[in-house]
Amino acid sequence: MTGLGGFALRRVVGAVVTLFALSMIIYVVFYVTPGNVAQITCGPRCSPEQVHQVAQQLKLDDPLYLRYWHFLQGLFAGQDYSTGTSVEHCPAPCLGLSYQSDQQVTDIILAKLPVSFSLVLGAMVIWLVLGIGTGVLSAWRRGRVTERALTAITLAGVATPVFVIGLILMIVICGQLQLLPFPQYVDFTDDPEQWAWNLLLPWLSLALIEAANFARLTRASMLETLAEDHIRTFRAYGVGERSVIARHALRGAFASVISLNAVTFGSAVGGAVLTETLFGLPGIGQELVQAVKVVDLPVVVGMVLVIGFFVVLANAVADVLYAVADRRVVLA
Repeated sequence: MTGLGGFALRRVVGAVVTLFALSMIIYVVFYVTPGNVAQITCGPRCSPEQVHQVAQQLKLDDPLYLRYWHFLQGLFAGQDYSTGTSVEHCPAPCLGLSYQSDQQVTDIILAKLPVSFSLVLGAMVIWLVLGIGTGVLSAWRRGRVTERALTAITLAGVATPVFVIGLILMIVICGQLQLLPFPQYVDFTDDPEQWAWNLLLPWLSLALIEAANFARLTRASMLETLAEDHIRTFRAYGVGERSVIARHALRGAFASVISLNAVTFGSAVGGAVLTETLFGLPGIGQELVQAVKVVDLPVVVGMVLVIGFFVVLANAVADVLYAVADRRVVLA
């Protein structure tokens, strides 16, 4: 296959290979470690009989390649877990069983994903609008007071930690001005209006940091595009400056913005730990922190796998969208 279809197919194959390599690395890092892996997996409250049962479930007496194959079988075909009194089936994709909470890791993650997606999707809309708008205005007003002020604000946004912005917004908006309630997650299906109002502050806290990065990238890409020959040709033919900015210069900056947005979205799904912890949002990030605290190994492994999956998926989607925006990538 050639052209865009072939390029997309190559990226899909590359993403699958990357996920396979990622799963192997994660398995080795977490399950091939010094110490009693069965005891760590089962938890500190397990009896010797339960630890022995977990060791049999994980096939710890088998060679490493067979143990990893058993791990992959759970992901693609599911597997059965013995809970002592009964056998529980974990359907594919099975990420394991949390012996401390007696829950399937997949169920735990699926319960937390809507919260993280709600946070990231809403923040993404804000950081794209603010970031691209600020970058375009900064490039358009290059050398003027407006450009200098926006550059200073952007640098301040990049340098400020998300928890600092979140605390300031909570103290001022929720505490002093009382314009918004203190965030408390409400499911979208229960009350869409309250869902949005309670997430507005976390959206702003996460988006303001990322918007600064998008503003810098958009400004740099647009300045580079505005210096190209075809832009000078448009201006020589009398095309208006607003048309040059909106129809030609901004289009040239889209490819870089698409790539950065995909990477940012993929990492933010599992990386918004500070935002979720600060505002008490029960998402993937906060669940990962809790699992690390109590050393719930199956949950930690499952969370890391899911986060890695979204990062790889986002990068693959970014490559395809990049090629759609700039067909020269397909020929490279």
